[in-house]
Amino acid sequence: MRTMILKSVNGKLDMFELPKPICKPDEVLIKVLSTSLNFADTLLMSGNYQEKPKLPFAPGMEVCGLIEKVGRNNINFDIGQRVVAYVGFGGLAEFVTAKQCLCFPIPGQISNEKAASLLIAYGSTEIALNYRAKLKKEETLLVLGASGGVGLSAVQIGKAMGAFVVAVARGDKKCLLAKSMGADMVFDSAKVELKKELEELKRIDVVYDPVGGSQFKDALSIAKPETRIIPVGFASGEVPNTPANIIMVKNITLIGFQIGAYRSFKPSVIEECFSRLIEMWSQKVIDPQVTRIFCLEQANEALELIRERKSIGKIVVSMEN
Repeated sequence: MRTMILKSVNGKLDMFELPKPICKPDEVLIKVLSTSLNFADTLLMSGNYQEKPKLPFAPGMEVCGLIEKVGRNNINFDIGQRVVAYVGFGGLAEFVTAKQCLCFPIPGQISNEKAASLLIAYGSTEIALNYRAKLKKEETLLVLGASGGVGLSAVQIGKAMGAFVVAVARGDKKCLLAKSMGADMVFDSAKVELKKELEELKRIDVVYDPVGGSQFKDALSIAKPETRIIPVGFASGEVPNTPANIIMVKNITLIGFQIGAYRSFKPSVIEECFSRLIEMWSQKVIDPQVTRIFCLEQANEALELIRERKSIGKIVVSMEN
C-alpha cells in the first residue's frame, strides 16, 4: 500500500510502499477513501503534540473508508461498510487499522470528504461545548479562530445549541465565512482592537479557544464573572501562562479538554458524541466546510497550508484522486 511516512521530527513526508497493517482482534482494517488533516497533525510531526508516535510513522488522525477486514472480536461491522474512524495517526495511507470502539458507520448522503472531517473538529467541539463546558441555550459563546476547521465547527454547533455566537477571525474572506455559518457577530482581528471590542460585550458565558497566545490573554482579561474558558488548541504557536489569581478573583472557570485522552480512557464519550453529530447533520445544522482536496502525493503541500495558517475550513486528502 502507498503510505506517506515521516522519518524525522520536522521533516517532510516521503512516499513508501508498505504491507497492509495487521488487524488485531478488537480492530478493523479500513481501505481509506479520505483523510482529513488537522493542525494537530503538524504538531505530531514536530514532536510538540501530547501523543508522540515512534518514528517512522504516517500522520493522519481521522479517516473515512470501507471495512476491508474485521478482527475476530467483531462487534457489528460488515465487510464493505463505510465508516469514519479516529485512528490517532496512520491515516495518510491506503489502509489503516482502527479500534472498533472508535469506528462509526455513516449515512450514504454525506460525502467521503465531509465525513472524514467530522470526528476531530466537530467531535472536539461537540464534546467541549456540550459535555465539558455545558453550553446552554441563549448563552453567549465567544469563538476565537472562527475561520479554521475547529472554529467553524464551534460556530455551527454553538448555533445548533441555541447560543448567541460571537466569532473572531482575521481578514474579510474568513469573517464572511464565519458569518455565513451562522455567527451573530463577527470581529476582524486584523481591523479592530479586539480586547476593546470584547470588553463592550454585556456577557460572555463560554470562550472556545483553539488559538492561544494573545487572544487567550485578551479573553482572560475581559472575562466576566463565571465565564467558562475552554482552550482546545494553540494554533498561534504560543501556549499562554494562566495566572491562578485572575481565575480566583474573577470567579472564572478554566476547563481542560483534549479529545485524544477520551480515545484512551473514555471512548464512550466519543461514541455518544458522534451519534449527536449525525443527528445534527441529518437536521442540516452542521456542514463541514471542505475547501481544498489534495491527492496523497500532495500531502506535504496540504500540511504546509495548515502549518502556515493559510487554510480556511477543512483540508482533506483523497485516495480517489
